[in-house]
Amino acid sequence: MGDETAHLPAIPRLEYHSSDGWQVEENNHPIEEVRLTVDPFDNPKLPASTFRAWLLGVSSCVLLSFINQFFAFRTNMLVISSVCIQIVTLPIGRFLAATLPKKDIKLPFTDWSFSLNPGPFTMKEHCLITVFAGTGAHGVYSVHLFTVVKAFYHRKINLMAAFLLAHTSQLLGYGWAGIFRKYLVESPYMWWPGNLVQVSLFKALHQKENRKRGAITRFQFFIIVFISSFAYYAIPGFIFPAISAISFLCLIYKKSVTMQQIGSGLNGLGFGSFGLDWSTVAGFLGTPLATPAIAIFNIMISFFLKVYVLLPITYWTNTYDAKRFPMISSNVFDSYGNIYNISRIINGKTFTLDVQEQENYSKINTSIIFSFGYGLSFATLTASIMHVALHNGKDIWKIWKNDREYSTDKLQDVHTRLMKRNYEPVPQWWFHLLLVSMIGLSIFTCLGFNRQLQLPWWGVLFACAMAFSFTLPFGVILATTNQVLGLYVITEYIIGLILPGKPLANVTFKTYGSISVGHALTLLSDLNLGKYMKIPPKSMFIVQLTGSIIATCVHFATAWFLLNTIKNICDTSKLPPGSPWTCPVDSVHFTVNIIWGLVGPKRIFGKLGHYSLLNYFFLIGFLLPIPFWLLAKAFPEKRWLKHIHIPLLISGGNAIPPVHAVNYIMWGTVGIFFNYYIYTRHKNWWAKHTYVMSAALEAGVAFMGVLIFFSMQFKNINGIDWWGGYANDYCPLASCPTSPEVSVKGCPITQ
Repeated sequence: MGDETAHLPAIPRLEYHSSDGWQVEENNHPIEEVRLTVDPFDNPKLPASTFRAWLLGVSSCVLLSFINQFFAFRTNMLVISSVCIQIVTLPIGRFLAATLPKKDIKLPFTDWSFSLNPGPFTMKEHCLITVFAGTGAHGVYSVHLFTVVKAFYHRKINLMAAFLLAHTSQLLGYGWAGIFRKYLVESPYMWWPGNLVQVSLFKALHQKENRKRGAITRFQFFIIVFISSFAYYAIPGFIFPAISAISFLCLIYKKSVTMQQIGSGLNGLGFGSFGLDWSTVAGFLGTPLATPAIAIFNIMISFFLKVYVLLPITYWTNTYDAKRFPMISSNVFDSYGNIYNISRIINGKTFTLDVQEQENYSKINTSIIFSFGYGLSFATLTASIMHVALHNGKDIWKIWKNDREYSTDKLQDVHTRLMKRNYEPVPQWWFHLLLVSMIGLSIFTCLGFNRQLQLPWWGVLFACAMAFSFTLPFGVILATTNQVLGLYVITEYIIGLILPGKPLANVTFKTYGSISVGHALTLLSDLNLGKYMKIPPKSMFIVQLTGSIIATCVHFATAWFLLNTIKNICDTSKLPPGSPWTCPVDSVHFTVNIIWGLVGPKRIFGKLGHYSLLNYFFLIGFLLPIPFWLLAKAFPEKRWLKHIHIPLLISGGNAIPPVHAVNYIMWGTVGIFFNYYIYTRHKNWWAKHTYVMSAALEAGVAFMGVLIFFSMQFKNINGIDWWGGYANDYCPLASCPTSPEVSVKGCPITQ
């Protein structure tokens, strides 16, 4: 088991063993995967919330919050996960355990005291540090709101309004988590399969590792890969950025629009395009090394069908006048093929839609990939509901039946019994107080500051009602199938119909109604992880709450600093060549806000817009899982049918834009190589090194990227002025329209 469990006796059946503080019981968890992964014992004497845990936890939270927000504005964004911190903090924690003085520190004016060094570094401390880091790894959605306002609409937003929106939207979900934690955490049938990966990694890291002659340990491997990644990223990050996306067809066919559309990895189909940069691999889609091979295959099939089948057919048949606009773009366009002049249809005083001016000017048009991307989003929502109903409906029904009997304690598994026996639960009033205070503060945020956020008080309550309604069903689905559903499109659609022409009201409603559900599920997942790792519930709750507050402050401050110090940030027309501050994700959020908030769904997806037929995708998505489910039932011997995941096949390739084709190509290539080929041929190597390598690659890129920024780019030194010194795949014609009726500067006129 590792240093702290080496003396553990053999597991008896239904026995309470208290020697050295260990309590061991029969592993009666009803889910086999949990029985095989999570240990059925606990030692409540092992420290968890220690000085070391808070020191490393807070530091990790601040570091990840800053790095992830910093990279979020860059062309090749990078998301550093808590797995990186999970790897790095293990040797640091053991170093602190070996060097810190073993003395108690008394807090002034109180009777409280704590030890700087309570003994060996424990797995429980490590778990709390990782949870702390996880709060920093997750982004703060409201940052996109004030980024869009400041960098795209070029308007001011009240600092305090933006700050309060960030905090209230992050913490509101914790109230929903408290209401539903009995069903989603204490029930043994809510087993949260995603947490089993974390538990497995903790156990692997804390096991004693006997190094064979000529071999290296996991930590030595981490250091080697980290140094290599750190040194190498100086090349794509500063010296030779062009290797991030190399598109051979564009270098050969320099005057052909069609060939550049086919070959561009950034603005086209990416045929033959590749990149030699880890941020190209993992920047948008996350590390492929932590994604199961089955999921990778589903996602890559989805990418292939969307980019190499649906996109060419719809574009070259000129569906929705596709040839008037770029094949792939996150911008919106007018009827003449020009980028839509948003300032022309905004009432400058009220920051709302000028309906008459919009009717005089032009309807909203999007690139063909963006419009069908929304259709696929509609289909994903309904397909997810049908897929879960078909494949997991019986299990979910059993869960509801069993949970009605839960109050009798007949369904308590070994982990719940150990937690109830050893630790005091979080009082329910903590959650209620947080919920009520956040709802009140949210209403104040929307009604105050000259009502700049445009959402009325009833809009906040409506958003809360939607979040309350969906937290439990979405939580059941996530906790049993590991499938994440989102309310983004539905919240945007509904409030866009109710309050059309108010862009800030739309994104504020989405933030309170959809994002708070995500935060509720994050907290519930962490509480379940704490149950598996036997972390005191109060310690877990306090760490999550504190981490969320710290992370929100750091994300907010970093974004505000960059938006106010980098000239023309996010404006690709005014940025110097090679500048990385192109904000691809926020560009998409801007387009989304125009569609749903400023103009409204009625004028785009309704009878007043071009794209009303896309509403049929709701029905298509609802019906599509049925035939595949019937096939799997009819031919059980065909195992590959069970691996067809319709929601993933619909949505897997739907991240374009802002994700580029080259990102998918490299992500899928690396993921399939390691998680299929290496996993099947060299499983021992894969088990020992894959997660460690992923963390080391992420950390190396992150630290070099920050070093380059503060030493060079902060002083407007963006790179070396030569052919390879620009983050460009040299496919300028890939973004050209091909309709002879449209003339764009720099593009040939197609006959």
